[in-house]
Amino acid sequence: MPRFAANISMLFAELPYLDRFAAAANAGFTAVEILSPYDFAAKETQRALLANGLELLLINAPPPNYTGGEPGYAALPGGVDRFQRDIRRVLRYGEMLNVGLIHVMAGYAKGDEARDTFITNLRWAADFAPQQRFTIEPLNAGDQPGYFLDDYNLAAEVLEAVNRPNVGLQYDAYHAQMIHGDAAKVWESFGKQAVHVQIGAAPSRCEPGTGPVDFDSLFRAIDDSGYEGWVSAEYTPSTLCTEDSLGWM
Repeated sequence: MPRFAANISMLFAELPYLDRFAAAANAGFTAVEILSPYDFAAKETQRALLANGLELLLINAPPPNYTGGEPGYAALPGGVDRFQRDIRRVLRYGEMLNVGLIHVMAGYAKGDEARDTFITNLRWAADFAPQQRFTIEPLNAGDQPGYFLDDYNLAAEVLEAVNRPNVGLQYDAYHAQMIHGDAAKVWESFGKQAVHVQIGAAPSRCEPGTGPVDFDSLFRAIDDSGYEGWVSAEYTPSTLCTEDSLGWM
């Protein structure tokens, strides 16, 4: 059975941010991911991780633009200087938190220029911080209309063009099901490129157990593939208390 982690941006959201770490640990998790930890000083998050014996697996980047810009712009033409400046900031944050993976969000753009910009930025990040591992993740167009990386075939093409050992695929069962209609088939086709896995039911994006995805079979396929990373629960619980949604574990 895979090693399960908790996305505490979505799980335990009934609690204040700093209380979610203890709640995750008490529920049996030993690792967490945080979509956007930048609202809090890194030292606060660091203390919460250490106090609860938790490993931080992943954060998103670049950080949000607090003046109202979109969260993520790595594929946006004309934003290379800003991308490099903000990735340096993220790397300082990630180093303090000992984060395993940084998810580089493509942002909202289309076309060949956006593709070239995304590839250029990913290569730069990989070469600038060769000790840091990065991921890219396709997001479905229903939730994120206009998002550049909206297909697993496109993600595979980008990874091939980037061609860096520290840049890999972030597979999300929810988005895979919503994009391609068969999360298991997507894993069969692209799982070998995955360095991180996230799960959520489709189309509701609640806990596993509803919808068309057979998670028991998917977990077996993940195990059988030799994948050695974590499987992170990234969903919105259908219950008032997150712990009541963890029966699938």
